[in-house]
Amino acid sequence: MAKKIEKKAGAIPENAPPGLFINAQYLKDLSFENPNPLDAYKNNDKPDIAVNVNTAVKKLPENAFEVTLDLKTEAKKKGKIAFIAEVSYAGIFTLNQVPEEHQKPLLLIEAPRMLFPFARNVLAETTRDGGYPPLMLNPIDFAALYQKNVEAEKNKKN
Repeated sequence: MAKKIEKKAGAIPENAPPGLFINAQYLKDLSFENPNPLDAYKNNDKPDIAVNVNTAVKKLPENAFEVTLDLKTEAKKKGKIAFIAEVSYAGIFTLNQVPEEHQKPLLLIEAPRMLFPFARNVLAETTRDGGYPPLMLNPIDFAALYQKNVEAEKNKKN
């Protein structure tokens, strides 16, 4: 007789070592605005591109967490907006036998690091499909970003 196996959001393999496990990943939101598409072909000037990166963690049942990586970019040519691209890419992660003091760094450093290549690819494909060269972001130092946010929170409390 076959045993029915149920897979839950926070399920991890039996006898799994301590650590961070990714259960799923997905595109949550994608926005691309191209207000002046013909300007892209008028000159070969490289646009000035501003990039904003944010991560968010939402607690789920079964020791699972949804981690969302938000990438927001705005490109301007001669002060005019060329395009605005926003990508929210998320994953469901489970922590197994991780001490509480290590959970936040794992979820805000390692989880976004795992999601980044996929979000970067979505962003590159979107800008390419918008008529621009693919926007290939350089790797992001999520540890430095985490430390910066920890310092900002400490300064806020003081």
